[in-house]
Amino acid sequence: MALATILWVDDEIESLQSQKLFLENKGYDVQTLTNGFEAIDFVRDNAVDVVLLDETMPGITGLETLQKIKEVNSQIPVVMITKNETENLMDDAIGSQITDYLIKPVNPNQVLLSLKKIIDNKRLVSEKTNTAYQQQFRNLFMALNSNPDYNEWMDIYKKLVYWELEMEKSESPEMREVLQSQKQEANTEFFKFISRNYAGWLNPKAPDAPVMSHDLFKRKVLPHVEKGTPTFFILIDNLRYDQWKTIQPIFAETFRILEEETFYSILPTATQYSRNAICAGLLPVDIEKKYPVQWKNDDDEGGKNLFEEEFFKGQLKRLNRDDIKFSYTKVVNHNDGQQLVNNIHNLLRNDLNIIIYNFVDMLSHARTEMEVLKELAADERSYRSITKSWFEHSPLYQALKKIADKKINIVLATDHGSVRVKTPYKVIGDKQTTANLRYKHGRNLNYEPKEVLAFRNPHEAGLPVPNVNSSFIFAKEDGFLCYPNNYNYYVNYYKNTFQHGGVSMEEMIIPVVKMISK
Repeated sequence: MALATILWVDDEIESLQSQKLFLENKGYDVQTLTNGFEAIDFVRDNAVDVVLLDETMPGITGLETLQKIKEVNSQIPVVMITKNETENLMDDAIGSQITDYLIKPVNPNQVLLSLKKIIDNKRLVSEKTNTAYQQQFRNLFMALNSNPDYNEWMDIYKKLVYWELEMEKSESPEMREVLQSQKQEANTEFFKFISRNYAGWLNPKAPDAPVMSHDLFKRKVLPHVEKGTPTFFILIDNLRYDQWKTIQPIFAETFRILEEETFYSILPTATQYSRNAICAGLLPVDIEKKYPVQWKNDDDEGGKNLFEEEFFKGQLKRLNRDDIKFSYTKVVNHNDGQQLVNNIHNLLRNDLNIIIYNFVDMLSHARTEMEVLKELAADERSYRSITKSWFEHSPLYQALKKIADKKINIVLATDHGSVRVKTPYKVIGDKQTTANLRYKHGRNLNYEPKEVLAFRNPHEAGLPVPNVNSSFIFAKEDGFLCYPNNYNYYVNYYKNTFQHGGVSMEEMIIPVVKMISK
């Protein structure tokens, strides 16, 4: 059986017989015609994998033939072959969606390489990706087992995400499974690492701690704020590092990416804790002390992130930067997004513009509730795909494109990521115990110690003590915490949903990116 059917259209086809034979010896079925009219009819009536098309033919030119072929079948790859090297002809051909461009006289290997790129590309890329990952597997294994520090953990996670995205090109489910189990093993080790080191990082005298939520603004945003160049600090809620990598190429079309780093979300990796810590520049225990009225614990009535602007003001004042003229915009629905698009030029008058954009978090919660979204975002790959599609068409991207020609700085970050939960763990608690799936706090919590990271004294984790004798527990890896009553119902309902609040690389190691206009 032929590798593929090639239609070669050239009014001098007789002189190309040796080329035809060469391709047939390589396993291709090569059909030849001498003019564009016949080629259009042939494509209409026959299955063709690639068209090799001469540009200058009597009767109807190659470009005209190309246009008609695309009308018959827009997906068919067409390789234009021409003696003419003029730039505008190339532009026309590329604009008409040719797949490749060869200059006469062509040698057989040139044609073969072009066909391989088109027909075998997927298979060759898949094979190369699998081989490259197999070579990297051992390096990642060694890195995991060499007691990595927090910088090395960020590096390991970035590499795993890189291979996860590369594996989308692979046609081997086995290799994807190997990668998934390596990622699982990494999360097991990461949980032990966080359990050993987390409390130490929060000690103000810690000699070496990573950038975390509560010092993100001071260390990664404020240094870029300068008079005369507006800085936009954009915080997209619940954006994992792999989701950032998916939307990165869209940003790169319009902006120059200067630094792409990661930092650590505090625990719980949940909006009311990690985002308030970013806004206030304080750990939750200190926010509660400084703002007792504004701070809300999980079981308090009212919104948990209503005072972000006030927290930012307080942080700027503490850092002696209350001379900065800043704006604060929060987008929680499409209407807010449209207002941002309409108002974006006015923001250029400020030194600093803080934009909190809630979408990805809403997407993950909606995916839990709605069957149709469970289908659309069934796994990490499709979850990334939906994020990309949202961002491409979002008011946020529209707004940024409107000011892309202005001299601006952008710092893009998030408050935490999320993880797809698969393993249920039983927890027993009294009526005051919180309902979150990846962390809980309450009195008299009953749990299996090896299944969670527990802080009997929440202050050790930089957290308020909501009630006397309250302790906090955090789920590890892909676990989720369920009560024994209605256990099976909740397990089935929440299994395979994206949740946050606990300890995993996906939730804790998150992007912060510096960009400027091109």
